[in-house]
Amino acid sequence: MSTSQSIAPPGRRAATKEANRAAILRAGREVFADLGYGAATVRDIVRRTDLATGTFYNYFPDKEAVLRTLVDDIAAEARRRVRAARRAATTTEGFVRDGYRAYFGFIADDPQTFALLRRNAGTIRTLFGEPVIGAGISDLRADLEAGIAAGALPPHDVELMAAAMVGAGVEVGVAMLEREPHDVERCVGFATALFCGGLERLPAPQL
Repeated sequence: MSTSQSIAPPGRRAATKEANRAAILRAGREVFADLGYGAATVRDIVRRTDLATGTFYNYFPDKEAVLRTLVDDIAAEARRRVRAARRAATTTEGFVRDGYRAYFGFIADDPQTFALLRRNAGTIRTLFGEPVIGAGISDLRADLEAGIAAGALPPHDVELMAAAMVGAGVEVGVAMLEREPHDVERCVGFATALFCGGLERLPAPQL
């Protein structure tokens, strides 16, 4: 067999590497959602692919690296969707409604992702130091401050509001996924009424 026949072209090798990495991440998502990070092993992940154990280590040094990659990817996509929705809003109602619609829609589209985050929340908090499941408290604080500055939101304690909105979003999202069908608009309407009413009644923070 000639050299040109035995060695795959660079494009094909790159495609194979990408496919292998994606397979490991898909398997890791399933395993962490089903078993939890603590109980899961590299072998559990490999068993849900067509790859050899040695191939796993060509892409990730351990299971923590898989979890970190998954959470980074999930958080980036959630934040992208939610922040885009909030930043496009010009009213208090739009800010709250569109942000929650983006978030609830995201988790309703992929319940396994939410199951992974929920089941491994303690581990994720330890690794990342922030509740990634809420799509970023620090992001929300910044967006609330920007909304106040633009006149779209009334002045209020943004630190407390960000904590309240993220916490409520997580718990309402859990309740939504436990119901069939997943009623995104019902949850959006509930959260919007709750926080729009609250924002209107909150006193301005003391300077």
